[in-house]
Amino acid sequence: MGQWTQSAHRPPLGGGKFGSRAALAKELVALSPDVIVAHTTPSGLALQRATDTIPIVFVQVSDPEGSGLVANIAHPGANITGFTSFEASMAGKWLEMLREMAPGITRAAILFNPNTASYVGRYYQAPFQAAASALGVTALAYPVRNARELEGVIGELAGAAGAALIVMPDSFNIVHRDRIIELTARYRIPSISPYRFAVKEGSLMSYGIDFVDLFRRTAVYVDRILRGEKPADLPVQAPTKYELVINLKTAKALGLDVPPTLLARADEVIE
Repeated sequence: MGQWTQSAHRPPLGGGKFGSRAALAKELVALSPDVIVAHTTPSGLALQRATDTIPIVFVQVSDPEGSGLVANIAHPGANITGFTSFEASMAGKWLEMLREMAPGITRAAILFNPNTASYVGRYYQAPFQAAASALGVTALAYPVRNARELEGVIGELAGAAGAALIVMPDSFNIVHRDRIIELTARYRIPSISPYRFAVKEGSLMSYGIDFVDLFRRTAVYVDRILRGEKPADLPVQAPTKYELVINLKTAKALGLDVPPTLLARADEVIE
């Protein structure tokens, strides 16, 4: 058990088309701002290609060193620094929490778009697979490249008992969260998201960073750069605040009894 498996008819990991994002990055750089805030990995990479002089502060990036945004976490070494969103170990934590919520899980899939989250396999695969192995769960990878593929993927996952879904940190998953929530409800699949707003909209549960806190800290770096400090001298920082949110109505619809220990740890419970 615990073997990492990519659905046979899914496209392979990797790739990405950033044509429109690249054009927008060039347009922004042409305005010669004093500093730019880049939200998510694809935006950071597009801006990195567009300028090596204007200071850039990224936010909500999973793997800045592995993606090539910075040379080193402690010493970024160029015109870019910022704030990461999730440690790689979170992939295992999400699975553990799902298993605690739904003990009957035997298969778990991570959902992501390789065009917008190419880092998923490289960054999250090992801890996800390790957690799956320890729990006796089969680990699956379901990359999707467009919204049309979502129903086929989630329907395929639901084709056998004991399925669960981890909605990975990915701008694609944010944009299409309504569809993902609708499909997991239709197919009665327990899921976990990194984003609390998804739970407010009907997802079962989330465990992730406090985004308000992350952006406040980003503003501090912007201020320091405007006062003369260099991005190369400002280390990349990790999140410091996490929150667990549970939707009791969704749990009831899925036939799940939320364990008291999980409820006790929740920062917010939606009834």
